[in-house]
Amino acid sequence: MSNEPSKTNGQINSLVGTAKVLVGNTIEAGYQAVGGSSEPSSWTTSGQKQHDQGEAEITAAKAEGYVEGVGDRLEGKKDSIVGAITGDKTQQASGNVQHDKGEAQMEVNKPSQ
Repeated sequence: MSNEPSKTNGQINSLVGTAKVLVGNTIEAGYQAVGGSSEPSSWTTSGQKQHDQGEAEITAAKAEGYVEGVGDRLEGKKDSIVGAITGDKTQQASGNVQHDKGEAQMEVNKPSQ
């Protein structure tokens, strides 16, 4: 199992956390309706924590993907320029492909505003 951040795992944790919060809110509303405690339930607090951790993991995975995209873009640009200077069309084309791949990866992982 990897310690690398994962968008998929982050989305799952965010979704499960949100579901726990909804269950917790329902339990709390039931308790309050019969004059019980108005304190947040463990479902609500653990759900919010899991949701927040999931969102943080998504953000970390996107940042990592963006940085990888920057690296591919720069490496591709370098290879393209070297290929153009040396007349190596294969290296130039390969560099262009890697550059475009990096741009696409950056676009997919760009920070949310």
